Amino acid sequence: MSIAVPAPSTPAAAAGVAPGRPPGGVPVPVAARAGGAPATRTTVVAAIRGSVRRPIAMALLAAALAGAPGAVAVADTGPATPRTPEGASAVLDGLKTYGQAVLRGPDGTVRRIPAGLYEMRVDGGGMLQTYGVGVAGAAQPQARFTEIGWGGTPLAGNGEAGRIRWVLEHSYPQLNDLAGLAKAAGAAALTAESAAAGTQVAIWRLAEGVAVEAVDPAAEKLADYLQRAARRLPEPPASLAVDPGEVSGPLGTRIGPVTVRTGARSVSVTPDPAALAMGVRVVDARGLPVTSAVNGAKLYFEVPEGTADGSAEVTLRGNTRVPVGRVFTSGVPTQVQIVAGSSESAAVATATATWPQLPVARSADEAASGGASAGASDGAMTALGALSASAAPAPEPETSGERLAASGSSAATPVIASLAVGLVVLGGLVVLLLRKRPLEDGPGPERATAPE
Repeated sequence: MSIAVPAPSTPAAAAGVAPGRPPGGVPVPVAARAGGAPATRTTVVAAIRGSVRRPIAMALLAAALAGAPGAVAVADTGPATPRTPEGASAVLDGLKTYGQAVLRGPDGTVRRIPAGLYEMRVDGGGMLQTYGVGVAGAAQPQARFTEIGWGGTPLAGNGEAGRIRWVLEHSYPQLNDLAGLAKAAGAAALTAESAAAGTQVAIWRLAEGVAVEAVDPAAEKLADYLQRAARRLPEPPASLAVDPGEVSGPLGTRIGPVTVRTGARSVSVTPDPAALAMGVRVVDARGLPVTSAVNGAKLYFEVPEGTADGSAEVTLRGNTRVPVGRVFTSGVPTQVQIVAGSSESAAVATATATWPQLPVARSADEAASGGASAGASDGAMTALGALSASAAPAPEPETSGERLAASGSSAATPVIASLAVGLVVLGGLVVLLLRKRPLEDGPGPERATAPE
């Protein structure tokens, strides 16, 4: 049928810190292990001062210790950027061919509602005819809709979804022979309006199990016939899609493949400007550049050696009929539309490739400065050990029948873990500072001052 053309990662499990030994196996000062005076912030700073002599490093340490007890390690888990919808996008023109129906609510209410075909204008060209899936709310004209699979709609998990597709394939407007359709339904003459009303009523019954009847007797007979005769069909494919939509791999290899899924005779393949600027090419399995593809084609991303870590996107565009039974959504579940007819319509899909950053080799100078900063790290870890020993709980007598299974942690574990996070961050900052400016030789912080 054709139509005339007129949408906190879970914190890493805090490692249990054994009393008297901090992470990394750095020994704890003997006094702390032997039950001496508990480590304080002053003693911690003094311990680290022997290894790190810069005032700025000491300021960073104080800030880390001040905030560590209440620190919580939380990963950035902001909302993922939504991918461009696959297939067609359209704007709803409104209800165009329809009759009337009566909806009876479970509370005894009776409501008269319109029932029939909507029309949509596809972005880039084309027209769609659709029926509503939900009976509760009429779709709003000029609302924007995007193609989507059944899984993202109220049809997900609905055992009658396949029967709804059968209804669409065997009724108006797919069957334009209204006389033949009326004869199959045992109804009197059908008009376009009554045929659309009867088809919509059958869809509502299957989708939501509601008590709804067509006002026109012929439309009601058609609805009964369609509901009774419907068989289950599989979900239709997208008008244009890529499988998978995202791929990744190392440099020096062809990243992919991405398989094209479409009813179009051919689709264009265009890398985005950022990909072109990086020299990324879209190629086939032989490494030949690809500018167009057909259904089933496999596409690969070829990234030049030495490219910094990043991603590239390719856009596929084509014209095809949107399959009957494909769903469109505006984000409002009650306004989901299902395709009953399509002209040649524009469709779009995107695929993204990402590649990781390669390890950066350290230069000889960096290696030397790394050795010079080892003392700073050792001092920080020694201080952590001192705090671990002071925070560890005293041994408790063994009791029978009232102990939980040993977990290897204690009530002090969150505090110790928080301190570990703060000191590890501090260690990284100190290393960066020391690489830029070597440690000064000579006596410690207590230096003689020149007479005025």
